[in-house]
Amino acid sequence: MDTVYLETSIVSYLRQKPSTQVVTAARQLLTHQWWNDERANYELVISQYVIDEASGGDPTLAAERLESLDGIPLLPNAPEIPQIANEIMSLGVLPPKAQVDALHISSVAHHRIQYLLTWNCKHIANAKILPHIHHVLMDLGIPIPIICTPEELLGDDTETE
Repeated sequence: MDTVYLETSIVSYLRQKPSTQVVTAARQLLTHQWWNDERANYELVISQYVIDEASGGDPTLAAERLESLDGIPLLPNAPEIPQIANEIMSLGVLPPKAQVDALHISSVAHHRIQYLLTWNCKHIANAKILPHIHHVLMDLGIPIPIICTPEELLGDDTETE
């Protein structure tokens, strides 16, 4: 069974109040669809970075996010994770404010997780940034995870004959 790392944006979209913004509402719908229909097909994991981010903000929503994460295994910390993140940051792949995003990517890469599931299309699932992340990981000899959104990881709904 493939393993999926749930980045914080997934549980945030899962627990947000329904949005009137079209893109946000679509992401919420796709997140719920993946959560309800597909997550059982994967082994889910998170990191302490996810717990820390999910704990912030509105206390009621934070409690709901943490409840959604309850029971999902926590990846162990390792000294290599900040080292990989520092390599990503030192090359200017991500802006300084995206240090935690580099740590998410590094956690997945270090632990050889197959998928990083995210809605963070600004710093993680970004077509302009991904080649640079791939280059850093290749130079370090680390397998490249598949970084994608729930929409990309939904099952095929076509019928077979």
